[in-house]
Amino acid sequence: MIHIGSIIKEKFDEQGLSVSWFAKQLCCDRTNVYSIFKRESIDTALLVKISAIMNHDFFKYYSNDLNIKA
Repeated sequence: MIHIGSIIKEKFDEQGLSVSWFAKQLCCDRTNVYSIFKRESIDTALLVKISAIMNHDFFKYYSNDLNIKA
């Protein structure tokens, strides 16, 4: 099982984004961003928004996980 929050955090760090900027894009406060990084799973609507903001397809990690198990 993947830990989507860790993957988001890894890509977030790679892109050099700031927590304040990311929170503003998500229309939330900074504590919510840190909460996202800790999540093992995530709502699909939020993941769509994060994928668009970061210009990265986070759904592919779930698809890859399914293909490996199939």
